[in-house]
Amino acid sequence: MDASIVIISLPAIFRGIGLDPLAPGNIGYLLWMILGYLLVSAVLVVVLGRLGDMFGRVRIYNLGFLVFACASVALSLDPFRAGAGALWLILWRIVQAFGGSMLTANSAAILTDAFPARQRGTALGINQITALAGQFLGLLAGGLLAAVDWRAVFWISVPISIAGTVWSFLSLRETASGARGRVDWLGNVTFAGGAGILLAGITYGIQPYGGHATGWTNPLVLGGLIGGAALLLAFCVIETRVAEPMFRLSLFKVRAFAAGNLAALLTSIARGGLQFMLIIWLQGIWLPLHGYDFEDTPLWAGIFMLPLTVGFLIAGPLSGYLSDRFGARIFSTVGLVVVAASFVGLLALPIDFDYGTFAGLLFLNGLGQGMFSSPNTSSIMGSVPARYRGVASGMRSTFQNSGTALSIGVFFSLMVSGLASSLPGTLSHGLQAHGVPAATAHQVASLPPVSTLFATFLGNNPIGHLLGGGDVLNHLTAAQRATLTGHRFFPELVSGPFHHGLSIVFGVAAGMALVSAVASALRGGHEPAPEEQPRREQRPAPVREG
Repeated sequence: MDASIVIISLPAIFRGIGLDPLAPGNIGYLLWMILGYLLVSAVLVVVLGRLGDMFGRVRIYNLGFLVFACASVALSLDPFRAGAGALWLILWRIVQAFGGSMLTANSAAILTDAFPARQRGTALGINQITALAGQFLGLLAGGLLAAVDWRAVFWISVPISIAGTVWSFLSLRETASGARGRVDWLGNVTFAGGAGILLAGITYGIQPYGGHATGWTNPLVLGGLIGGAALLLAFCVIETRVAEPMFRLSLFKVRAFAAGNLAALLTSIARGGLQFMLIIWLQGIWLPLHGYDFEDTPLWAGIFMLPLTVGFLIAGPLSGYLSDRFGARIFSTVGLVVVAASFVGLLALPIDFDYGTFAGLLFLNGLGQGMFSSPNTSSIMGSVPARYRGVASGMRSTFQNSGTALSIGVFFSLMVSGLASSLPGTLSHGLQAHGVPAATAHQVASLPPVSTLFATFLGNNPIGHLLGGGDVLNHLTAAQRATLTGHRFFPELVSGPFHHGLSIVFGVAAGMALVSAVASALRGGHEPAPEEQPRREQRPAPVREG
């Protein structure tokens, strides 16, 4: 929940600390509030999974709860305002992500150690689907709590994390012996640096640069992409030459491990894109068209996305249980085909859709992702030797978290590119038709489309924000002001350009889901890890008579 609860609460948080996130110079605060947690999680889980293998998975897990609890308390007590308040929240979110990474890096390994193979899919299924459902329930919880007080978004984590700290310390026992060894410092530094720089470069690629709608021509972004890729390449070379590597590249020789992680990465990118595009679609267009105030749309967007979570919760544990009996390949592959079909269905919907059809497609998408996630996790974790389960769990989490972070850069860039070709002209003509002076209309229309996207993402009325808080509006008639700032003007104005961008996004997502399905199908049948293979019963040699 904490990975997503802040996303839907950002308007209330920034109002609470007295900061306009869309003002020049403040977009960076907004991006790091959204992505800081995800980037840290993506970078650190492998390292912390390896430390769990070395020093005990339960020990690292317990410490993670304690770190998470302390960070949650600090977040709820932000003493600053404006930029200083935003920096406090960003830094403590990074600390919170560190604690969360200690949990997620070792939870799957602890369950794999504790459950026999015949029950492992069910156990990991419950764990995995609870986590994925939490990402979407966080959107609902954030909307509800932000309506009470922005600090409540962080307060809710305090009792849960304190209770988790005490509970895990009292109840969890180490079931696997830690194998002490050297820390691969060079590998840790090159991986953390390379992944962090690469993901940060992708993040800043969605910001405008020069006369371009996105920042992919920015030398700093290009330098980050090239430098991050070079560090990751150096990391791969290092890991093949050190005695005790952090990242067991040899695990990719296991077909189920390699195919499962590839499918997980692509599915995570598609899932992240779905989450953010649905929020913008609902908050910026559909809900205002149906009479909801822009300020109320974050909460209602979370509510209207609940069918997705329901599908997760139904399919996850059930597919995990069935995969214990019949193998992971059929369920994970069919689930991804279902996901691809739901993306095609969403692609075919009009902007002002019938909610029953929309809810059915979301439910179908949740079912497909639930069918995939649990068996896929069980297949990955069951395919590696027990002594590598911590690092394998971290590697799996890295691919999943990196996919979510990548999805923001990939899909926001696709959406911005789709809007850049048609939104400026549409916006300029629409504003002039309702009395806005031509110079002002052209100036507003020339602003980067990402500003419009962020405005709708934050539940703000984009026209009111883009026109500068009322200076232009005061010179218009009451009828013109009412039309421009009403529920229908902006949604109807941008529905065409937005649908064009949405078609690109969902088309790419459907393609990723199909490629993931192919990867999943190529994982092969269930093959237990070498040391889990049953030993053959030793029978005495036959005795010959006479």
